[in-house]
Amino acid sequence: MESVIEEIYRTQSRRVLATLIRLLGDFDRAEEALHDAFAAAARTWPADGIPGNPFAWLVSTGRFKAIDTIRRRARFEASQHHIEDSLYTPDAREIGDMEPIEDDMLRLIFTCCHPTIPADAQMAMALREICGLTTEEIAHAFLVPAPTVAQRIVRAKGRIRAANIPYEVPAREALPARLDQVLHVIYLVFNEGYSASSGEDVVRAELSEEAIRLARLLLQLLPHPDVFGLLALLLLQDSRRSARSSEQGSLVLLADQDRSLWDRAKITEGLALLAEAMRTGEIGSYTLQAAIAAEHARAPTAEETDWRRIAFYYDLLLAAQPSAIVELNRAVAIAMAEGPAKGLDLIDAILRRELQAYHLAHSARADFLRRLGRRQEAIAAYETALSLCRQEPEQAFLRKRISELGATPERQ
Repeated sequence: MESVIEEIYRTQSRRVLATLIRLLGDFDRAEEALHDAFAAAARTWPADGIPGNPFAWLVSTGRFKAIDTIRRRARFEASQHHIEDSLYTPDAREIGDMEPIEDDMLRLIFTCCHPTIPADAQMAMALREICGLTTEEIAHAFLVPAPTVAQRIVRAKGRIRAANIPYEVPAREALPARLDQVLHVIYLVFNEGYSASSGEDVVRAELSEEAIRLARLLLQLLPHPDVFGLLALLLLQDSRRSARSSEQGSLVLLADQDRSLWDRAKITEGLALLAEAMRTGEIGSYTLQAAIAAEHARAPTAEETDWRRIAFYYDLLLAAQPSAIVELNRAVAIAMAEGPAKGLDLIDAILRRELQAYHLAHSARADFLRRLGRRQEAIAAYETALSLCRQEPEQAFLRKRISELGATPERQ
């Protein structure tokens, strides 16, 4: 039973939280209610059995646990009495045996992306509330101290309370103004699912699927070229999910993947969405990334991949969205097209400026050194990557590479 509850927490807790935020009107109160609800589940489900609708049970329990918490307080201000009364007011969609409320996660994203909240805080809140990452994991992702991340999240929640920001998807005419931020959050959610930042799994499928669901919902609300491009990108990337890890959970590189395991239905849909995004002539960064993913999807084998075309798309992407990560990916594509020496020069130039704490930059550099036969330098670069990596399958892959080069990797 414990493992079942853990699985439900892993797959449904963020959606339960999103609904509780809507019902309770406060992030901190909702988070407390979420933990109370799962604690109650751990106590009662082993004896009573799992309810037919765990989501509804958890939301309802969390909601009334919050009411009980308010009741237990010695004194209330008038506003707190008002809050308690509002919690008893039946929602238009009463919990009971309802189906999960499908757009609460989208409401949560739009709330996190309100223009009054600074961009860095928007991203931190999204990763904390939607992906469930710890402040330490978010800090590692953004290469900033954990206390800085915690302060950003606290201040953002304070702004939401102080400004009484509505927990809602804005009216259609207000959607375009927030579109870039919302797309970026959905993209971050997918990336955390596609390649987990830490832990024992290569992927977190529930996050990838949630990001795709949210992109589909957003496309219904606003059929914008960038939304077509993002959904195309997510589907094309996710089509490779089953091939990205072995039965033992080991990481499988793109070049070594069994392409018969790729999801052809997602590839077909992704290519159609990409064509629609391209047709408009408004080609944004997500569409360019989808075009890169499409080149991999179209190649029958790794050897037949058109790396020069991919490098060309990265040139366009770098012009549209300058970043060191795009530079790094471009360097890898150029190395595949022109040889590892060229890629090594480009990565060394990047590392002289930034990405020193990004393990994938050191891993790519190590691979180029390995291919050039510079064994000791490759080992040192792999060791650096290993020291920075927090995902267990990636750590195991890096240790394997070090071992293959004749060195004994240090355990991290």
